[in-house]
Amino acid sequence: MADEKNKSTKSDLEQRDINNPRDREALSRAADEFLKARKAEAMAEAAEDEAVSETDETANRILALEADNAELKDQLLRLAADMENLRKRTQRDVQDARAYAVTNFARDMLSVCDNLRRAIEAIPTDALETDSNLKALAEGVEMTERAMLQTLERHGVTKLEPEGQKFDPNFHQAMFEVPNPDLPSNTVVQVVQAGYAIGDRVLRPALVGVSKGGPKAAANGETKAAANDEAGKDNA
Repeated sequence: MADEKNKSTKSDLEQRDINNPRDREALSRAADEFLKARKAEAMAEAAEDEAVSETDETANRILALEADNAELKDQLLRLAADMENLRKRTQRDVQDARAYAVTNFARDMLSVCDNLRRAIEAIPTDALETDSNLKALAEGVEMTERAMLQTLERHGVTKLEPEGQKFDPNFHQAMFEVPNPDLPSNTVVQVVQAGYAIGDRVLRPALVGVSKGGPKAAANGETKAAANDEAGKDNA
């Protein structure tokens, strides 16, 4: 229908006489309408192109914002992980500071404990039985030693009792070996100087003598199996 109308209009215009004022006016109106139509089409095409351009620009901005968001999220996660590690490290440092703050002081006090023990051991046993004053003095020194050890223990310092245990180089220092075929090798048989630990750290290793010449110490699993066998024999 539009093509037929355009053909009809074109045919009508071709029949116009430009020298005729009325035809000239009709031709002018037709030209104006044609220009308006072309202008409208051009504006529509420009608007469409602008809409497409705006859509592409919006999509690009969205992609850029999503990339920025992902980068910021990664930075925040890394920062949160760093802060958590810092919190744990600080907490551990604070705990260590509280647990081991008295390390140097406690190590100095060990010599006092040693001197108290030497004073007690230096008193002859027969003199304690005959001299009541000396016996009272010895009991006072023993009470002082116990009080000293209890005070150290309240601050995390414990006395090592390695006799009869397997030699542990982390807490014991071997001074000599004692031949003993009845005991497993590297069993602590004598304590020359008491050792102490603070928390899970050695404060002063125990000076010990260890056995040699005996069988090797059995592993925990073998020891348990042997114990179970002995129990079964007893029940039988």
